[in-house]
Amino acid sequence: MAEDYILEMKGITKRFPGVLALDNINFKVKRGEIHCLIGENGAGKSTLMKVLSGVWKYGTYEGDIVYNGEIQQFKSISDSEAKGIAIIYQELALIPELSIYENIFFAHEIMGSMGIDWNETIVRAGEALKKVRLNIDPSTKVKALGVGNQQLVEIAKALSKNVKLLILDEPTAALNEDDSANLLGLIRELKEQGVTCIMISHKLKELTAIADTLTILRDGTTVCSLDAHEKPVTEAEIIKHMVGREIENIYPKREKIDIGEVFFEVKNWTVDNPATGRRILDDVSFNVRKGEIVGLQGLMGAGRTECALSVFGNPTGYKIRSGEVFVNGEKKSFPNPKSAIEAGIAYVSEDRKGNGLVLMQDIRYNVTLANLEALQEGLAINENEEIKVVSEFKKSINIKSSSILQKVGQLSGGNQQKVQIAKWLFAKPNILILDEPTRGIDVGAKFEIYSLMNKLVEEGMSIIMISSELPEILGMSDRLYVMSAGKITGELSAEEANEEKVMALAVNS
Repeated sequence: MAEDYILEMKGITKRFPGVLALDNINFKVKRGEIHCLIGENGAGKSTLMKVLSGVWKYGTYEGDIVYNGEIQQFKSISDSEAKGIAIIYQELALIPELSIYENIFFAHEIMGSMGIDWNETIVRAGEALKKVRLNIDPSTKVKALGVGNQQLVEIAKALSKNVKLLILDEPTAALNEDDSANLLGLIRELKEQGVTCIMISHKLKELTAIADTLTILRDGTTVCSLDAHEKPVTEAEIIKHMVGREIENIYPKREKIDIGEVFFEVKNWTVDNPATGRRILDDVSFNVRKGEIVGLQGLMGAGRTECALSVFGNPTGYKIRSGEVFVNGEKKSFPNPKSAIEAGIAYVSEDRKGNGLVLMQDIRYNVTLANLEALQEGLAINENEEIKVVSEFKKSINIKSSSILQKVGQLSGGNQQKVQIAKWLFAKPNILILDEPTRGIDVGAKFEIYSLMNKLVEEGMSIIMISSELPEILGMSDRLYVMSAGKITGELSAEEANEEKVMALAVNS
Protein backbone atom coordinates (compact mmCIF):
# COMPACT_ATOMS: atom_id res chain seq x y z
CA MET A 1 0.00 0.00 0.00
CA ALA A 2 1.46 3.36 -1.01
CA GLU A 3 2.14 5.90 1.72
CA ASP A 4 -0.17 8.92 1.87
CA TYR A 5 2.06 12.00 1.88
CA ILE A 6 0.48 15.38 2.57
CA LEU A 7 3.75 17.09 1.64
CA GLU A 8 6.75 16.39 -0.59
CA MET A 9 9.51 18.97 -1.06
CA LYS A 10 11.70 17.88 -3.95
CA GLY A 11 15.19 19.15 -4.74
CA ILE A 12 14.78 22.38 -2.80
CA THR A 13 17.79 24.66 -3.25
CA LYS A 14 17.95 28.16 -1.73
CA ARG A 15 20.81 30.61 -2.10
CA PHE A 16 21.61 33.84 -0.29
CA PRO A 17 24.51 36.12 -1.30
CA GLY A 18 27.63 34.04 -0.71
CA VAL A 19 25.72 31.24 1.06
CA LEU A 20 24.12 28.01 -0.17
CA ALA A 21 21.48 27.65 2.57
CA LEU A 22 19.62 24.63 1.13
CA ASP A 23 21.29 22.18 -1.23
CA ASN A 24 18.89 19.88 -3.12
CA ILE A 25 16.84 18.97 -0.03
CA ASN A 26 14.16 16.27 -0.23
CA PHE A 27 11.61 16.19 2.57
CA LYS A 28 8.40 14.12 2.83
CA VAL A 29 5.69 14.22 5.49
CA LYS A 30 2.95 11.60 5.90
CA ARG A 31 -0.61 12.76 6.44
CA GLY A 32 -1.60 12.84 10.11
CA GLU A 33 1.87 12.32 11.59
CA ILE A 34 4.11 14.33 13.92
CA HIS A 35 7.27 14.88 11.91
CA CYS A 36 10.26 16.38 13.73
CA LEU A 37 12.86 18.36 11.79
CA ILE A 38 16.26 18.38 13.49
CA GLY A 39 19.67 19.87 12.85
CA GLU A 40 22.32 22.18 14.20
CA ASN A 41 21.79 25.93 14.05
CA GLY A 42 22.37 26.93 10.45
CA ALA A 43 21.49 23.47 9.10
CA GLY A 44 18.60 24.92 7.09
CA LYS A 45 15.51 23.91 9.11
CA SER A 46 13.88 27.33 9.42
CA THR A 47 14.86 28.29 5.85
CA LEU A 48 13.18 25.14 4.53
CA MET A 49 10.00 25.95 6.47
CA LYS A 50 10.06 29.55 5.19
CA VAL A 51 10.16 28.17 1.65
CA LEU A 52 7.17 25.96 2.46
CA SER A 53 5.14 28.73 4.08
CA GLY A 54 5.74 31.32 1.35
CA VAL A 55 8.07 33.61 3.29
CA TRP A 56 10.63 32.80 0.57
CA LYS A 57 8.25 33.02 -2.36
CA TYR A 58 8.09 30.90 -5.49
CA GLY A 59 10.87 31.87 -7.88
CA THR A 60 13.44 32.60 -5.16
CA TYR A 61 14.35 28.91 -4.80
CA GLU A 62 14.76 25.86 -7.01
CA GLY A 63 12.72 22.68 -6.69
CA ASP A 64 9.07 21.76 -6.17
CA ILE A 65 6.60 21.86 -3.30
CA VAL A 66 3.97 19.13 -3.72
CA TYR A 67 1.10 19.58 -1.26
CA ASN A 68 -1.95 17.31 -1.35
CA GLY A 69 -0.67 15.90 -4.63
CA GLU A 70 -0.41 19.26 -6.41
CA ILE A 71 2.65 21.39 -7.19
CA GLN A 72 2.33 24.71 -5.35
CA GLN A 73 3.67 28.16 -6.19
CA PHE A 74 3.29 30.08 -2.93
CA LYS A 75 4.10 33.76 -3.41
CA SER A 76 3.19 34.82 0.13
CA ILE A 77 2.22 33.47 3.55
CA SER A 78 -1.41 34.16 2.62
CA ASP A 79 -1.10 31.71 -0.28
CA SER A 80 0.10 28.88 1.99
CA GLU A 81 -2.48 29.70 4.68
CA ALA A 82 -5.24 29.50 2.07
CA LYS A 83 -4.17 25.87 1.51
CA GLY A 84 -4.29 25.06 5.24
CA ILE A 85 -0.60 25.52 6.12
CA ALA A 86 0.27 27.58 9.20
CA ILE A 87 3.64 28.31 10.82
CA ILE A 88 4.25 29.42 14.41
CA TYR A 89 7.67 30.89 15.13
CA GLN A 90 9.69 30.85 18.35
CA GLU A 91 9.21 34.64 18.58
CA LEU A 92 5.43 34.82 18.87
CA ALA A 93 3.59 37.16 16.48
CA LEU A 94 0.92 38.40 18.88
CA ILE A 95 -0.01 42.01 19.65
CA PRO A 96 0.17 42.40 23.46
CA GLU A 97 -2.24 45.34 23.73
CA LEU A 98 -5.02 43.56 21.83
CA SER A 99 -7.44 40.99 23.26
CA ILE A 100 -7.15 37.27 22.63
CA TYR A 101 -10.09 37.28 20.20
CA GLU A 102 -8.64 40.23 18.27
CA ASN A 103 -5.32 38.42 17.96
CA ILE A 104 -6.88 35.12 16.88
CA PHE A 105 -8.76 36.74 13.99
CA PHE A 106 -6.24 39.45 13.18
CA ALA A 107 -5.92 39.85 9.38
CA HIS A 108 -8.75 37.35 8.71
CA GLU A 109 -11.61 39.11 10.47
CA ILE A 110 -15.17 37.78 10.46
CA MET A 111 -17.19 40.33 8.52
CA GLY A 112 -20.87 41.14 8.84
CA SER A 113 -23.14 43.50 6.96
CA MET A 114 -21.99 46.49 9.03
CA GLY A 115 -18.27 45.63 9.28
CA ILE A 116 -16.52 43.24 11.66
CA ASP A 117 -18.96 40.94 13.47
CA TRP A 118 -17.45 41.14 16.95
CA ASN A 119 -20.06 38.92 18.60
CA GLU A 120 -19.33 36.08 16.18
CA THR A 121 -15.59 36.76 16.56
CA ILE A 122 -15.78 36.30 20.33
CA VAL A 123 -17.86 33.11 19.99
CA ARG A 124 -15.49 31.60 17.41
CA ALA A 125 -12.44 32.63 19.46
CA GLY A 126 -13.91 30.81 22.46
CA GLU A 127 -14.34 27.69 20.32
CA ALA A 128 -10.70 27.89 19.19
CA LEU A 129 -9.53 28.30 22.81
CA LYS A 130 -11.46 25.17 23.81
CA LYS A 131 -9.57 23.22 21.13
CA VAL A 132 -6.27 24.17 22.77
CA ARG A 133 -7.61 23.54 26.30
CA LEU A 134 -7.26 27.17 27.35
CA ASN A 135 -10.09 28.14 29.69
CA ILE A 136 -9.83 31.91 29.66
CA ASP A 137 -11.99 34.91 28.75
CA PRO A 138 -11.35 35.74 25.05
CA SER A 139 -11.47 39.45 25.92
CA THR A 140 -8.34 39.15 28.07
CA LYS A 141 -5.42 41.15 26.73
CA VAL A 142 -2.53 39.01 25.48
CA LYS A 143 -0.03 40.93 27.61
CA ALA A 144 -1.70 39.49 30.73
CA LEU A 145 -0.84 35.91 29.68
CA GLY A 146 2.26 33.89 30.45
CA VAL A 147 4.44 32.62 27.61
CA GLY A 148 2.88 29.15 27.73
CA ASN A 149 -0.64 30.49 27.30
CA GLN A 150 0.50 32.89 24.57
CA GLN A 151 1.83 29.88 22.69
CA LEU A 152 -1.61 28.26 22.97
CA VAL A 153 -3.25 31.44 21.61
CA GLU A 154 -0.93 31.23 18.59
CA ILE A 155 -2.07 27.65 17.98
CA ALA A 156 -5.72 28.67 18.43
CA LYS A 157 -5.09 31.38 15.82
CA ALA A 158 -3.77 28.74 13.41
CA LEU A 159 -6.73 26.44 14.09
CA SER A 160 -9.14 29.30 13.36
CA LYS A 161 -7.78 29.25 9.78
CA ASN A 162 -8.75 25.58 9.33
CA VAL A 163 -5.14 24.44 9.42
CA LYS A 164 -4.25 21.03 7.98
CA LEU A 165 -0.44 21.26 8.29
CA LEU A 166 0.89 23.02 11.39
CA ILE A 167 4.57 23.99 11.58
CA LEU A 168 5.97 24.68 15.06
CA ASP A 169 9.43 26.28 15.22
CA GLU A 170 10.99 25.73 18.68
CA PRO A 171 7.58 25.77 20.42
CA THR A 172 8.91 24.85 23.89
CA ALA A 173 12.15 26.88 23.88
CA ALA A 174 10.83 29.49 26.34
CA LEU A 175 8.44 27.22 28.29
CA ASN A 176 8.85 25.59 31.68
CA GLU A 177 8.47 21.83 32.08
CA ASP A 178 4.73 21.93 32.89
CA ASP A 179 3.88 24.21 29.95
CA SER A 180 6.08 22.11 27.64
CA ALA A 181 4.33 18.90 28.71
CA ASN A 182 0.94 20.56 28.18
CA LEU A 183 1.92 21.72 24.69
CA LEU A 184 3.24 18.31 23.67
CA GLY A 185 -0.01 16.75 24.88
CA LEU A 186 -1.94 19.23 22.75
CA ILE A 187 0.14 18.36 19.67
CA ARG A 188 -0.76 14.70 20.18
CA GLU A 189 -4.45 15.65 20.41
CA LEU A 190 -4.23 17.66 17.20
CA LYS A 191 -2.75 14.61 15.49
CA GLU A 192 -5.77 12.57 16.60
CA GLN A 193 -8.01 15.27 15.11
CA GLY A 194 -6.27 14.90 11.73
CA VAL A 195 -3.82 17.82 11.89
CA THR A 196 -0.35 17.02 10.55
CA CYS A 197 2.47 18.65 12.53
CA ILE A 198 6.05 19.51 11.63
CA MET A 199 8.02 20.39 14.75
CA ILE A 200 11.47 21.94 14.94
CA SER A 201 13.20 21.62 18.30
CA HIS A 202 16.61 21.19 19.92
CA LYS A 203 15.18 19.36 22.94
CA LEU A 204 16.05 15.80 22.02
CA LYS A 205 14.15 14.19 24.89
CA GLU A 206 10.92 15.82 23.67
CA LEU A 207 11.57 14.80 20.07
CA THR A 208 12.16 11.14 20.84
CA ALA A 209 9.00 11.12 22.97
CA ILE A 210 6.64 12.67 20.42
CA ALA A 211 7.93 12.01 16.89
CA ASP A 212 6.51 9.53 14.40
CA THR A 213 9.29 10.40 11.94
CA LEU A 214 12.49 12.42 12.39
CA THR A 215 14.35 14.08 9.51
CA ILE A 216 17.86 15.35 10.17
CA LEU A 217 19.51 18.15 8.20
CA ARG A 218 23.19 19.08 8.19
CA ASP A 219 24.80 21.97 6.30
CA GLY A 220 21.72 22.50 4.12
CA THR A 221 21.37 18.87 3.05
CA THR A 222 19.15 15.97 4.09
CA VAL A 223 21.15 13.45 6.13
CA CYS A 224 18.42 10.88 6.82
CA SER A 225 14.84 10.25 7.93
CA LEU A 226 14.20 7.89 10.85
CA ASP A 227 10.91 6.04 11.45
CA ALA A 228 10.31 5.99 15.19
CA HIS A 229 7.79 3.15 14.79
CA GLU A 230 10.26 0.79 13.14
CA LYS A 231 12.62 1.03 16.13
CA PRO A 232 13.15 3.49 18.99
CA VAL A 233 15.34 6.45 18.02
CA THR A 234 17.95 7.34 20.64
CA GLU A 235 19.40 10.74 21.47
CA ALA A 236 22.89 9.42 20.73
CA GLU A 237 21.79 8.38 17.24
CA ILE A 238 20.29 11.81 16.56
CA ILE A 239 23.42 13.61 17.77
CA LYS A 240 25.67 11.46 15.60
CA HIS A 241 23.64 12.32 12.48
CA MET A 242 23.36 16.01 13.43
CA VAL A 243 27.02 16.77 14.01
CA GLY A 244 28.59 14.05 11.85
CA ARG A 245 30.37 12.52 14.80
CA GLU A 246 29.60 10.93 18.14
CA ILE A 247 29.61 13.12 21.24
CA GLU A 248 30.04 10.67 24.10
CA ASN A 249 29.57 13.22 26.85
CA ILE A 250 27.32 16.20 26.11
CA TYR A 251 28.71 17.88 29.24
CA PRO A 252 32.50 17.92 28.76
CA LYS A 253 34.62 17.20 31.80
CA ARG A 254 37.03 19.85 32.98
CA GLU A 255 40.71 19.08 32.56
CA LYS A 256 41.53 20.53 35.98
CA ILE A 257 39.40 21.63 38.89
CA ASP A 258 41.19 24.23 40.99
CA ILE A 259 38.51 26.06 42.96
CA GLY A 260 39.71 28.91 45.16
CA GLU A 261 38.26 31.03 47.93
CA VAL A 262 34.88 32.80 47.86
CA PHE A 263 35.16 35.61 45.30
CA PHE A 264 31.58 36.83 44.96
CA GLU A 265 28.95 36.85 47.69
CA VAL A 266 25.38 38.10 48.09
CA LYS A 267 23.95 38.32 51.62
CA ASN A 268 20.34 38.72 52.78
CA TRP A 269 19.17 40.12 49.43
CA THR A 270 15.53 41.23 49.62
CA VAL A 271 13.86 42.87 46.61
CA ASP A 272 10.35 44.10 45.73
CA ASN A 273 8.79 44.79 42.34
CA PRO A 274 7.31 48.31 42.63
CA ALA A 275 5.09 47.74 39.58
CA THR A 276 3.18 44.96 41.33
CA GLY A 277 4.02 45.60 44.98
CA ARG A 278 5.11 41.96 45.20
CA ARG A 279 8.21 40.68 46.99
CA ILE A 280 10.28 38.87 44.35
CA LEU A 281 13.38 38.00 46.43
CA ASP A 282 13.30 37.23 50.14
CA ASP A 283 16.54 37.12 52.17
CA VAL A 284 18.55 35.45 49.40
CA SER A 285 22.18 34.56 50.19
CA PHE A 286 24.69 32.72 48.00
CA ASN A 287 28.36 32.77 47.04
CA VAL A 288 30.67 31.77 44.20
CA ARG A 289 34.30 30.74 44.53
CA LYS A 290 37.11 31.61 42.15
CA GLY A 291 37.21 29.07 39.31
CA GLU A 292 33.75 27.64 40.11
CA ILE A 293 30.53 27.15 38.14
CA VAL A 294 27.54 27.66 40.42
CA GLY A 295 24.11 26.71 39.10
CA LEU A 296 20.99 28.67 40.01
CA GLN A 297 17.99 26.41 39.50
CA GLY A 298 14.26 26.73 40.07
CA LEU A 299 10.94 26.63 38.27
CA MET A 300 9.72 29.53 36.12
CA GLY A 301 8.93 32.48 38.39
CA ALA A 302 11.24 31.34 41.19
CA GLY A 303 13.22 34.59 40.97
CA ARG A 304 16.46 33.48 39.31
CA THR A 305 16.62 36.13 36.57
CA GLU A 306 15.29 38.80 38.96
CA CYS A 307 18.14 37.94 41.33
CA ALA A 308 20.75 38.25 38.58
CA LEU A 309 19.37 41.53 37.24
CA SER A 310 18.96 43.17 40.65
CA VAL A 311 22.58 42.35 41.51
CA PHE A 312 23.83 43.49 38.08
CA GLY A 313 23.10 47.18 38.61
CA ASN A 314 19.33 46.68 38.75
CA PRO A 315 18.45 47.87 35.19
CA THR A 316 14.78 46.95 35.65
CA GLY A 317 14.29 49.35 38.58
CA TYR A 318 13.36 46.87 41.32
CA LYS A 319 13.16 48.15 44.91
CA ILE A 320 16.11 46.68 46.83
CA ARG A 321 14.95 46.51 50.45
CA SER A 322 18.06 45.08 52.05
CA GLY A 323 21.19 43.07 51.42
CA GLU A 324 24.90 43.30 50.67
CA VAL A 325 27.17 42.36 47.76
CA PHE A 326 30.85 41.50 48.19
CA VAL A 327 33.46 41.15 45.43
CA ASN A 328 36.74 39.58 46.54
CA GLY A 329 35.85 40.37 50.16
CA GLU A 330 35.10 44.04 49.49
CA LYS A 331 31.58 45.39 49.97
CA LYS A 332 30.22 46.90 46.76
CA SER A 333 27.23 48.94 45.64
CA PHE A 334 25.98 48.93 42.04
CA PRO A 335 23.56 51.79 41.29
CA ASN A 336 23.59 50.89 37.58
CA PRO A 337 24.94 48.20 35.22
CA LYS A 338 27.98 50.32 34.30
CA SER A 339 29.16 50.22 37.91
CA ALA A 340 28.73 46.43 37.98
CA ILE A 341 30.71 46.08 34.75
CA GLU A 342 33.49 48.26 36.18
CA ALA A 343 33.61 45.92 39.21
CA GLY A 344 34.19 42.94 36.91
CA ILE A 345 30.64 41.54 36.63
CA ALA A 346 29.03 40.61 33.29
CA TYR A 347 25.48 39.43 32.59
CA VAL A 348 24.63 37.42 29.46
CA SER A 349 20.89 37.98 28.99
CA GLU A 350 18.42 35.12 28.54
CA ASP A 351 16.82 37.18 25.74
CA ARG A 352 19.73 37.56 23.34
CA LYS A 353 17.57 38.99 20.54
CA GLY A 354 15.66 41.47 22.69
CA ASN A 355 18.23 42.59 25.28
CA GLY A 356 21.59 41.02 24.48
CA LEU A 357 22.33 42.01 20.88
CA VAL A 358 21.65 44.70 18.29
CA LEU A 359 20.46 42.44 15.47
CA MET A 360 20.64 45.09 12.75
CA GLN A 361 24.32 45.74 13.49
CA ASP A 362 27.31 43.58 12.58
CA ILE A 363 29.43 41.27 14.72
CA ARG A 364 32.15 43.92 15.14
CA TYR A 365 29.69 46.46 16.56
CA ASN A 366 28.12 43.98 18.99
CA VAL A 367 31.30 42.43 20.38
CA THR A 368 32.85 45.75 21.40
CA LEU A 369 29.65 47.38 22.65
CA ALA A 370 30.15 46.72 26.38
CA ASN A 371 33.73 48.01 26.53
CA LEU A 372 34.21 50.75 23.91
CA GLU A 373 36.44 52.68 26.31
CA ALA A 374 39.15 50.07 25.74
CA LEU A 375 39.28 51.06 22.06
CA GLN A 376 38.94 54.79 22.50
CA GLU A 377 41.65 57.18 21.29
CA GLY A 378 40.61 60.71 22.11
CA LEU A 379 37.11 61.13 20.76
CA ALA A 380 37.40 58.31 18.20
CA ILE A 381 37.49 54.51 18.18
CA ASN A 382 40.66 52.77 17.00
CA GLU A 383 39.01 50.77 14.21
CA ASN A 384 42.15 48.76 13.41
CA GLU A 385 42.36 47.56 17.00
CA GLU A 386 38.60 46.86 16.99
CA ILE A 387 38.93 44.67 13.88
CA LYS A 388 41.87 42.83 15.47
CA VAL A 389 40.02 42.19 18.74
CA VAL A 390 36.80 40.98 17.11
CA SER A 391 38.67 38.79 14.62
CA GLU A 392 40.46 37.10 17.53
CA PHE A 393 37.14 36.40 19.28
CA LYS A 394 35.63 35.08 16.05
CA LYS A 395 38.48 32.59 15.82
CA SER A 396 38.88 31.69 19.51
CA ILE A 397 35.21 30.89 20.20
CA ASN A 398 34.42 29.69 16.66
CA ILE A 399 31.79 32.22 15.54
CA LYS A 400 30.67 30.90 12.16
CA SER A 401 30.03 33.80 9.80
CA SER A 402 31.10 35.16 6.42
CA SER A 403 33.05 37.94 8.18
CA ILE A 404 32.98 40.14 11.28
CA LEU A 405 30.91 42.58 9.21
CA GLN A 406 28.00 40.15 8.87
CA LYS A 407 24.77 41.34 10.52
CA VAL A 408 24.10 39.47 13.77
CA GLY A 409 20.45 39.00 12.81
CA GLN A 410 21.60 36.79 9.93
CA LEU A 411 23.45 34.36 12.22
CA SER A 412 22.12 31.12 13.67
CA GLY A 413 21.01 31.10 17.31
CA GLY A 414 24.18 29.37 18.49
CA ASN A 415 26.42 31.89 16.76
CA GLN A 416 24.34 34.80 18.08
CA GLN A 417 24.88 33.42 21.56
CA LYS A 418 28.64 33.23 20.96
CA VAL A 419 28.63 36.88 19.88
CA GLN A 420 26.78 37.84 23.06
CA ILE A 421 29.29 35.93 25.19
CA ALA A 422 32.21 37.50 23.27
CA LYS A 423 30.74 40.94 23.98
CA TRP A 424 30.96 40.34 27.69
CA LEU A 425 34.32 38.58 27.59
CA PHE A 426 35.73 41.70 25.92
CA ALA A 427 34.66 43.59 29.08
CA LYS A 428 37.17 41.33 30.92
CA PRO A 429 34.90 40.19 33.77
CA ASN A 430 35.88 38.16 36.81
CA ILE A 431 32.29 37.06 37.41
CA LEU A 432 30.17 35.92 34.45
CA ILE A 433 26.41 35.46 34.90
CA LEU A 434 24.99 33.23 32.15
CA ASP A 435 21.19 33.35 32.03
CA GLU A 436 19.84 30.44 29.93
CA PRO A 437 23.14 30.22 27.97
CA THR A 438 22.00 27.46 25.61
CA ARG A 439 18.31 28.28 25.08
CA GLY A 440 17.21 27.58 21.51
CA ILE A 441 20.57 26.31 20.26
CA ASP A 442 21.59 22.88 19.01
CA VAL A 443 23.58 20.19 20.77
CA GLY A 444 26.79 20.91 18.84
CA ALA A 445 26.73 24.62 19.75
CA LYS A 446 25.82 23.71 23.33
CA PHE A 447 28.91 21.50 23.55
CA GLU A 448 31.06 24.39 22.33
CA ILE A 449 29.60 26.77 24.94
CA TYR A 450 30.04 24.20 27.71
CA SER A 451 33.67 23.72 26.65
CA LEU A 452 34.17 27.51 26.68
CA MET A 453 32.68 27.71 30.20
CA ASN A 454 35.12 25.06 31.40
CA LYS A 455 38.03 26.93 29.81
CA LEU A 456 37.01 30.19 31.48
CA VAL A 457 36.80 28.73 34.98
CA GLU A 458 40.08 26.89 34.46
CA GLU A 459 41.56 30.35 33.85
CA GLY A 460 40.11 31.57 37.18
CA MET A 461 36.78 33.12 36.22
CA SER A 462 33.70 32.58 38.41
CA ILE A 463 30.47 31.63 36.62
CA ILE A 464 26.85 31.75 37.76
CA MET A 465 24.67 29.71 35.41
CA ILE A 466 20.88 30.05 35.37
CA SER A 467 19.12 27.33 33.39
CA SER A 468 15.66 25.83 33.06
CA GLU A 469 17.22 22.60 31.77
CA LEU A 470 17.88 20.47 34.83
CA PRO A 471 20.29 18.04 33.11
CA GLU A 472 22.38 21.04 32.06
CA ILE A 473 22.59 22.38 35.62
CA LEU A 474 23.51 18.94 36.96
CA GLY A 475 26.00 18.31 34.17
CA MET A 476 27.91 21.60 34.42
CA SER A 477 27.70 22.87 38.02
CA ASP A 478 30.32 22.38 40.73
CA ARG A 479 27.66 23.44 43.20
CA LEU A 480 24.09 24.67 42.88
CA TYR A 481 21.45 26.65 44.69
CA VAL A 482 17.74 25.95 44.26
CA MET A 483 15.16 28.75 44.39
CA SER A 484 11.42 28.70 44.97
CA ALA A 485 9.07 31.69 45.31
CA GLY A 486 11.96 34.13 45.66
CA LYS A 487 13.84 32.18 48.33
CA ILE A 488 16.88 29.93 48.38
CA THR A 489 15.46 26.57 49.45
CA GLY A 490 18.64 24.53 49.32
CA GLU A 491 22.32 24.23 48.38
CA LEU A 492 23.72 21.02 46.85
CA SER A 493 27.18 19.91 45.81
CA ALA A 494 27.63 18.30 42.41
CA GLU A 495 28.15 14.96 44.10
CA GLU A 496 24.91 14.97 46.07
CA ALA A 497 22.66 16.69 43.51
CA ASN A 498 20.18 14.68 41.42
CA GLU A 499 16.91 15.46 39.66
CA GLU A 500 14.73 14.23 42.54
CA LYS A 501 16.51 16.34 45.20
CA VAL A 502 16.51 19.46 43.03
CA MET A 503 12.83 19.18 42.13
CA ALA A 504 11.87 18.58 45.76
CA LEU A 505 13.62 21.84 46.71
CA ALA A 506 12.19 23.69 43.68
CA VAL A 507 8.60 23.12 44.83
CA ASN A 508 9.36 23.80 48.49
CA SER A 509 8.23 27.36 49.20
